[in-house]
Amino acid sequence: MYNALITPVLLVVTLFARTPVPTEGATPFADPRDEPALVAVLKKADATQKEKADACRELAHVGTKNAIPALAALLADEKLSHMARYGLETIPDPAVDDVLRGMLGKVKGRLLAGMIGSLGVRRDPKSVDPIAGFLADADPDVAQAAARALGKIGTAGAAKAVSGALAGAAKANQLAFCEGLFRCAEAMAARGQRDEALAIYDRLRTLKEPHQVRAGALRGAVLTRGKEGLPLLMEAVRGDDFVLVAAAARTAMEMPGAEVTQALAAELGKLPADKKILLMQTLGHRADAGAMPALLAAAKTGDKAVRVEAIRAAAQIGDASAVPVMVQLMGDADREVAQVAQDALAAMPGPQVDAAVVAMLSHPDAKVRATAVDLAGQRRVAGAAAALLKTAEDADESVRTASLKVLGDVAGAAEFPAVLGLLVKAKSPAEAQAAEEAAAAIGLRQTDRAALAGKVVAALAQAQGDSKLALLRVLRSVGGPKALEAVRAAAKDPSAEVKDAALRALCEWPTVEALPDVAQLARTSADPKVKTLALRGYIRLIPLQEAADAKKLAALKEAMGLAQRNEEKRLVLAALGGIPMAEALALVTPHLASADLKGEAGLAAVAIAEKIVGSHPAEVAAAMQQVIQAMPNDRVATRAKTLLSQAKGKKPAGK
Repeated sequence: MYNALITPVLLVVTLFARTPVPTEGATPFADPRDEPALVAVLKKADATQKEKADACRELAHVGTKNAIPALAALLADEKLSHMARYGLETIPDPAVDDVLRGMLGKVKGRLLAGMIGSLGVRRDPKSVDPIAGFLADADPDVAQAAARALGKIGTAGAAKAVSGALAGAAKANQLAFCEGLFRCAEAMAARGQRDEALAIYDRLRTLKEPHQVRAGALRGAVLTRGKEGLPLLMEAVRGDDFVLVAAAARTAMEMPGAEVTQALAAELGKLPADKKILLMQTLGHRADAGAMPALLAAAKTGDKAVRVEAIRAAAQIGDASAVPVMVQLMGDADREVAQVAQDALAAMPGPQVDAAVVAMLSHPDAKVRATAVDLAGQRRVAGAAAALLKTAEDADESVRTASLKVLGDVAGAAEFPAVLGLLVKAKSPAEAQAAEEAAAAIGLRQTDRAALAGKVVAALAQAQGDSKLALLRVLRSVGGPKALEAVRAAAKDPSAEVKDAALRALCEWPTVEALPDVAQLARTSADPKVKTLALRGYIRLIPLQEAADAKKLAALKEAMGLAQRNEEKRLVLAALGGIPMAEALALVTPHLASADLKGEAGLAAVAIAEKIVGSHPAEVAAAMQQVIQAMPNDRVATRAKTLLSQAKGKKPAGK
């Protein structure tokens, strides 16, 4: 219920608290010297309505008392009255007020409401009595305009007039009358007329309808009283009118002072759940640590919705005193409460929270340690690496594995040897996998990979079995000459498993230093799997080398000859698309005849042609005709047609 009510209340409170947009001081759109010409447009009999409206708009920025007569002459015009008023409203001459007041008895309906509104915009105190006479007008637009205008004028006389008419106002007009009174109260409070403003707010607080008026009046009454308004605020909190409860909660967010926090916190234990939740949201927004004892007490027991909100509010405040309670609540029997507590602890800022998380890593309960590991990862706790190295050797496998995963995110070069050691002595496949991934992740983040490679090579010499295979994969991630040398040596190992792992690492090597190795394997390997992996590595590394396009083309041509499967042929075709040579285009086009390869071949052919159409138009024209014929309804064909036109010396369609 509280969420459904608070939103409209806040909107109305904001409405009544707003400051009118100023109409003076705007950036001029016309030069002041243009005023005579603009006035002349208004007087011109054959000027169009738009021309006159535009002139009024410009006069709003540059008009002086000289423009008043011409603008006044349009005030009775149904089509231009509003623009004439727009032009008059910003002219700082009292004659404008005289003109507008003089029109009050000459126009009716929409035009009359407009005149009244403009007098309100100008805050003309002499207009109070004339405007007050329209508060009882039968036309609701006129009566409402009168109430709002008097509110903008905001004098004691204006407030008295609206206040006196409120009781007899038609129901449809009451909200506008109340708005007028709100504006009067704001103006009075701004002028230091505190008692007069409070009299208005206190009267509006007694109205049963509209409900948003009661909410806005409570806010005004409390904030105008300052610290003295706290009892009134708490009276609303304790009351049965939830509109006022919600308004009080929102108002409390605007009130400074520890005494406000203390009053709200002291009331928490006496309230029903819906009010508790609303006040907890308010306390969280206030971010005053003085509320922590009450919030933490509420978080420990009672209604689950209240506990959850108390946890969230405490986390929003972010005081370190919440940490022990959050740790305790993470073990709560209610899984939702436990999860909210964990999320709260993860989100709370500050080194105290980080220190608490690190301390949790030594907790006797394995579940708590596992949670602490997760939190250390979520928070990227800077000083947690040393503690995580210890939990990576925990008696509980889930804690060990989780620690290794987080180490991959937070550890650096200093912890790298220890992570390698954990990899070598891993007690399960899952643990070994986590250690391998952590070592690879750490290696990829470092700039001095040569030093890391030396450490991996040293560990490799002592490793056996699966850990040796894992270290070879880590070397692939670390890279560099020393790592590549070690993998090449392992590729000659008498162990079939070690040899296979090393060959796979070579085939997946990330840099071109391994290009000769993979090329040789692609040519000579007797193992079909290794041959395929090597060919893919060869194709992948060819474009990465710093070499002439002709050399890359020759290598790709060889790779195409070695390829036995369409998967590898597609890779070659994609690589050929980056070679801007007619010879590359000639190598691609024969594959347009293959139903399985024409898609990749078409893309490659167009990519090459776009680069060489200016230098080899004949070859491009011939190739594009083949592309269009092979895939006439494809988007690639559209590009091919454009290239064909360019190659023939014609402009593409639409150019």
